[in-house]
Amino acid sequence: MAVIKKKIWPEYFGAVILGKKKYELRLNDFEINEGDTLVLEEWDPKIKEYTGRKIEKKVTYAGKYKIDQLFWPKEEILNKGIQIISLE
Repeated sequence: MAVIKKKIWPEYFGAVILGKKKYELRLNDFEINEGDTLVLEEWDPKIKEYTGRKIEKKVTYAGKYKIDQLFWPKEEILNKGIQIISLE
């Protein structure tokens, strides 16, 4: 199992810490799989530095999609965007 470190902005980091945000939306530019550990390191974009806070989360699912594999026309995605819905 791999350990992957990624930056996360403060507003999203806070939601992860509180347990409200139970997903992560990322560009598919790195390898990650179920069972891996994702280390989210808080990054402040205003001062362009890490805050020193981090949290480790176990990956339980990694869905990987390309724009042509999605369920909606590309034009609609570009116009409306995509939302992620967390379920409990």
